[in-house]
Amino acid sequence: MKQLFTYTTKHFFLLLFSFVMIFPFLWMVVSALKTKEEIFQFPPTLWPETPMWHNFIDAWQLAPFGQYIFNSAYTAIAIVAIQVVNSALIAYAFTHFRFKGKNLLFAIVMLTYMLPAAATYVPSYVILADWNLLDTHKGLIFSNAVSVLGIFLFRQAFMQIPKELVEAAKMDGASHWRILWKVIYPLSKPTFLTFVLISFVQNYNSYLWPTLILNSEEKQLVTTGLRQFFIQEGAYGIQWPLIMAASSFAVIPLLLLFAFAQKWFISGISDQGLKG
Repeated sequence: MKQLFTYTTKHFFLLLFSFVMIFPFLWMVVSALKTKEEIFQFPPTLWPETPMWHNFIDAWQLAPFGQYIFNSAYTAIAIVAIQVVNSALIAYAFTHFRFKGKNLLFAIVMLTYMLPAAATYVPSYVILADWNLLDTHKGLIFSNAVSVLGIFLFRQAFMQIPKELVEAAKMDGASHWRILWKVIYPLSKPTFLTFVLISFVQNYNSYLWPTLILNSEEKQLVTTGLRQFFIQEGAYGIQWPLIMAASSFAVIPLLLLFAFAQKWFISGISDQGLKG
């Protein structure tokens, strides 16, 4: 009886926590189906009297959300691909190379993770301006080419791989590049997949930095495009149903991504490579 009570209580709180987490998204979608009056109605209604499905069509037609989503996905994929290669190479050097000052260099790399991102915006902006990369996706990708989080995660994962496997591969004449991708990568794949998901979501949702360097409408990301939609078509918050519908366009791709990749994400979080 006690075991049944514990089991029931645990799952009740899990369901409650899950509902709390998903409620903002559900409220956003339902609000997109309401009229402006129903949104501000008190007490609020959970479902509109007449669902306004055309709000999604109107919002999609009022702004190029297809282009915005493509820009966000394209730049995020490019950034993630570069970050994975860079982070893996740097982590491999920290774990399998011997050189003077290695621990000090790693400490310096980790210290940079403590810097607020906003503190790097001015020097990064100046560098991109000198290289004529402002208002370009190349500039956005280049300025996000390195991830300290990726270096840390991969280093921790590589440290768990037996040294004997790497030594055996060296004795067989394998190059460092081959060892990294043929020996180490398959054994730490969950960590790679976890970082890919985290980095993709982070770059897909990036807002402040793209706002500073991207000006052309056709190059806007979905986050900056939503802001532009809020100001123009949303009339600074007057057309809330349309704003909620537009916000749904930005969120749904991430939900679909997590739905398909949650198995690998959970596996990576629980993987031993995250342990010290």
